[in-house]
Amino acid sequence: MTFGSHAETFAGRPVVQVPADGPLPVVAGPVCWRIADWHFDEGSQKVALSEQFRERLDRFVDQAGDRVEALVVGAWGYAAFHQAPIAQLCAAAPRLPRLRALFLGDMTVEECEVSWMRVGDVSPLLTAYPELEVLRVRGGEDFTFSPVRHDRLRTLSVQSGGLSREFVGAVLDSELPALTHLDLWLGTDDYGGDTAVSDLDALLAGKLFPALRRLGLRNAEIADDLAAALATAPVVRRLERLDLSLGTLSDEGLAALLAGQSLTHLTTLDLHHHFLSEEAVARVTAALPGVEVDVSEPQEADEDDGEIYRYTAVSE
Repeated sequence: MTFGSHAETFAGRPVVQVPADGPLPVVAGPVCWRIADWHFDEGSQKVALSEQFRERLDRFVDQAGDRVEALVVGAWGYAAFHQAPIAQLCAAAPRLPRLRALFLGDMTVEECEVSWMRVGDVSPLLTAYPELEVLRVRGGEDFTFSPVRHDRLRTLSVQSGGLSREFVGAVLDSELPALTHLDLWLGTDDYGGDTAVSDLDALLAGKLFPALRRLGLRNAEIADDLAAALATAPVVRRLERLDLSLGTLSDEGLAALLAGQSLTHLTTLDLHHHFLSEEAVARVTAALPGVEVDVSEPQEADEDDGEIYRYTAVSE
């Protein structure tokens, strides 16, 4: 799987595209606006925000800033050549007083590989928008985070083909007392995903984020190790949803998970895109009859010269 389409909904609202020029379309009810401007500037030096995108975003904020509650930001030029508009979004905060949900980086693989997306430090967005409740960010190159305190954020989702331990550590060092949903796409070491299970010790021990009820450790090549750690992790006892999807989970990891603490209190266990045998799939669904278990999208491992290879859904 790669990112083959744009988000059609975000924060529970249908996504409506901001036109390149002219008035905004008339909408009925709450919507999420999406702004994007893909263009390939071969002469770019990979150092600055696209002026073309800057003008489009400024025009949109002038048109509707005081009414925007949810915003998706797609291509900001060619994201491998241009920096993400984080500073511009932060500067626009006084003109976006009602913004509560933001998705930065809604691009398809045709627009930019996720590992090539130049993003920068996304945590200033939280400082600039103290009322923000949902933040989803996607990126790969120059993708960082700094520890912050934010009293309103309920959902934080970080999508990447390789999430560094420094990024993860900064998230876990943040004070997010209202956070109910944390979603980390750990990825692979080939694309910077060097986070180890030990880097998650405080999270798994239940010492962080007192309101947390939904945890996703997704798109991980260390899925089996995560499953083994979660088998005894105290944080699991207060979760409603556990998500290990999009990774390389095998029969070994699932056996370790099921051999541990009870999971029957969960409402959802998401394992889709997995490398489980039919027998393992039958076992987990039988073991958790009251839980919604997603075991869709089974994958086949590759074999080369006696070596077995399993791949995450998103890497490059």
